[in-house]
Amino acid sequence: MRGHRRPTRGPWRRVVASAGLVALLLGSAACGGGNGEVGEGAVVDAADAGDPVRGGEITVGLEAETSSWLPGKGTFNQPGVNVAWSLYDPLMHRNEDGELEPYLAESLEPNEELTEWTLTLRPGVLFHDGTPLDAQALKTIFDEYLTAPDSNTAASLAEVDSLDVVDDLTAVYRLSQANAAFPELLVSSPGWPFSPTAAAQFGEDAGANPVGTGPFRFVSWQRDSQIVLERNENYWQEGLPYLDRIVFRPMPDEDTRLQSLQSGDIDVMQSLRQSAVIRARDLDGVSNYEHLGSNSGGGTVNTSKPPFDDIRVRQALAHALDQEAIIEVLGGAGVTPPTTQFYSEDSPYYSEKVAEAYPEYDLEKAQELYDSYVDDPERSDGKPVGTPLAFTYSCPPDPSLNEVAQLVQSLYGELGAQVELQQVEQAAWIQMMLARDYDTGCTRVGADRDPYLVFDAAFTDGPLNMTAFQHPEIDEQLDILRTTTDVDERKAAVEAIGLVINENVPNTFSGGTLTVMAARDEVKNIDGWIFPGGTKGNGAASAQVMWGHVWVTD
Repeated sequence: MRGHRRPTRGPWRRVVASAGLVALLLGSAACGGGNGEVGEGAVVDAADAGDPVRGGEITVGLEAETSSWLPGKGTFNQPGVNVAWSLYDPLMHRNEDGELEPYLAESLEPNEELTEWTLTLRPGVLFHDGTPLDAQALKTIFDEYLTAPDSNTAASLAEVDSLDVVDDLTAVYRLSQANAAFPELLVSSPGWPFSPTAAAQFGEDAGANPVGTGPFRFVSWQRDSQIVLERNENYWQEGLPYLDRIVFRPMPDEDTRLQSLQSGDIDVMQSLRQSAVIRARDLDGVSNYEHLGSNSGGGTVNTSKPPFDDIRVRQALAHALDQEAIIEVLGGAGVTPPTTQFYSEDSPYYSEKVAEAYPEYDLEKAQELYDSYVDDPERSDGKPVGTPLAFTYSCPPDPSLNEVAQLVQSLYGELGAQVELQQVEQAAWIQMMLARDYDTGCTRVGADRDPYLVFDAAFTDGPLNMTAFQHPEIDEQLDILRTTTDVDERKAAVEAIGLVINENVPNTFSGGTLTVMAARDEVKNIDGWIFPGGTKGNGAASAQVMWGHVWVTD
């Protein structure tokens, strides 16, 4: 084995934009890919990358396809973000300490009430079609695309009343209420400017013809096969990118991706499956960039659908799950810890009280809750008393997830439930959850983002609330997270939300998600990207890479 980075988390720090005030308000974000020791005495570190080399091309195997490349249309999980950060530049990004800094933006400043955020753009930045990135472009994108009724970013931007142009390079986001976490939105798709001229030209096909400001330009896309990008010769960061060409290939099967990396068919492999991450450590001539943050494996339950609208059923299913056994099946035994909440143990938002409240593996209690529902004449599914629960458990068709699904089927079966297993490609599974067209199944839970954004998206009346669960206590605590400047109050609010979640269990947890970007040794600087001002970035956190900073040697 050439060497692998041990899983790194954090350090966790307060998140800031460019104003000191924001440091007191925003939550924490783990950084990834930080320097660390690696196996067998080797070190996988940006310092070992040597001098940059210009030219060449690489092929990257991703775990899934993305539905559209247009912000507001595409569902950008980890695979999609890798492509997006090649086509687009985020207005804001995280540094190695987890703090937010301007990236494509030059600055972002709030007013005292946190209801207005003034963004200044860098001068001279062009979209790939040669049109300028200016404040009017931002406004057009915001008005006509990001906040359109059918946009999947509209809910997250609902508090923004308007984006107003001040001058060519200055725009103001005017919010209906204070939002301490607003800068975090500009790391994700609402903060990836794209050419409104090109989007209007391509119309319904804009998602298949992306035009951003990023280090690479779009060449072609064969859905479920590959997307090809080439160097942006007019990129605003002098000297970048180093690569001439990059090809991203969606490869849902973990074994295929591993074998393709081993054979040299691809140069880099992304994985968020614990068994694949561990197996990648044994590949010759491969360096592994691992990260363990707040994201966790787990399950999601459609609480809008009987019988899952009854808390007894959800609690019964939670108590029936053996976390340790699931983690072992996933291949993470001894590597990834059991999780109990949306934030990891090294986060300031982690709560021992919430951990203690998580439903432990207890078949006797699970059976009692299950029987209470099944024998209830008023049961919500309208079935006769004593009728066993029958439902579908869905998962993407990964071998380790297939084993997990079979284990879950067995555990639920011990209660008397009749569980049908369904394999669904990841992109389709995400769409099913977004449409709430499912019973229950495996998913990932938690994120290294400000808790206001995490919980507002997951548990309010918006398109990303896949469980359909809402609760007045969560709404009350979200108001605190949105407005308070007191760190202890924010922690208390997160704890209160965690207690509501663990009592009502719209989500279950298994173990922390260890991620990897496994790259041939010739591929350099996977985790060594820097901000335009020279600050070190957050590496390859959550298996997401800033590809414009990567190079390849002979």
